[in-house]
Amino acid sequence: MRIVMTLVALSFAVSAQAADTGTFVKGPVFAEFGPHASVESDMPIPPGTEFKVAFDSSIGAEDGALNKTFDRVARFINMNVAAGMPRDAIHVAVVVHGTAGPDLLSNPGWSKTHGGTANPNQPLIRALLDQGVRIILCGQSAARMGIEKGDLEPGVELALSAMTAHALLANEGYSENPF
Repeated sequence: MRIVMTLVALSFAVSAQAADTGTFVKGPVFAEFGPHASVESDMPIPPGTEFKVAFDSSIGAEDGALNKTFDRVARFINMNVAAGMPRDAIHVAVVVHGTAGPDLLSNPGWSKTHGGTANPNQPLIRALLDQGVRIILCGQSAARMGIEKGDLEPGVELALSAMTAHALLANEGYSENPF
């Protein structure tokens, strides 16, 4: 009897989880990235709002997976555009340092250290850059890891440091997203 009850409880848990994930969609900006859910918010976005947000990424992706911060940036843009914000009112930068640095390598740069394989993050990085997202790599992290500018996906910027990049972005009116 205990086994039957456990199996029934487990089936409800799996069904509930499947129902929750079914409400998440991708797009409208990034068709392959940034799944989000529609929410009846008690905090509507006032007309004329403009976002200038800097994300920080210091933890690299697990082998073969997307960098979670990069996908979070796509979700931020997707969900706000889906909620009615104009795309051109959303300005985003990603400051990358630490073990997340190699996630910014171009496919040839990645291939050198990963047995000839393609960087699983390259399509997402390219999509973000093509949408005007600034992606900035900490020069100190790059130097420590032996990453050269020519190994990066074209369009990725190199800063003196992550600290410097965040300070400069703050001077430009960017707030740092803590998530």
